[in-house]
Amino acid sequence: MYLTWAIAGAAAGLPIGASLRNVVFRLAVPSGVPERRDCPACVSPVTSRLTAGCRHCGTMFGPPAVIEIATALVLFLVLGRFGGRPGVLAFGFLGVLGVALAAIDIKVKRLPDLLTLPAYPVMIALLGAAALTDGTGTDLVRALLGGLTLAACYLLLALARPGQMGGGDIKLAGLAGLALGWLGWPALVTGAALGFLLCGAVSAAMLATRMITLRASISFGPFLLAGTLIAVVMVRSAVPSVA
Repeated sequence: MYLTWAIAGAAAGLPIGASLRNVVFRLAVPSGVPERRDCPACVSPVTSRLTAGCRHCGTMFGPPAVIEIATALVLFLVLGRFGGRPGVLAFGFLGVLGVALAAIDIKVKRLPDLLTLPAYPVMIALLGAAALTDGTGTDLVRALLGGLTLAACYLLLALARPGQMGGGDIKLAGLAGLALGWLGWPALVTGAALGFLLCGAVSAAMLATRMITLRASISFGPFLLAGTLIAVVMVRSAVPSVA
């Protein structure tokens, strides 16, 4: 682990996580409902997209410290894994985006296109820059194929079992596939499998404790993101090590 990078990632994650509060606040609404623009406590308009709470009454958007700690942990793991190696910006970007998407999906069971779709050109550009820095396009080609493969697999699952997999999950799978594909096919397979294993384990535990019923549905996005993060951190990278 690159410990200095990991500590820097955790330190940066706290203010970055605070900035995500407004994103989650605005977009954590049911599908088809306009963005939330007014403070839930005092109904004052929220004019700034950078604030973590209402400037009129001081109400914080969301539970205290949760998003900040989650972002700090993700960046601690990602930067600790990669340090200054090619691709670290892409993985850091996906990690931060993943925190916001997971928070929204848990709250309202949706993954907004406003976050997932613009992330594609950003991820491809960052991985492309990493490929230029590293002097090879092989990793970028594999990343693109990984994104297409994982998105296609999720699309087939959605067609096979309507209602079990949403369009947001398919789009998120493509983003996860880009990151995992950059690392190699073993990482792609591992990350995809872990998402389903984690979802199955948590669902079984919730059923056993009667927190949900057999007819209930739970958000899959956080499990896909968690499986991706574990694979990114744990699976040996296809990218050569840089001292």
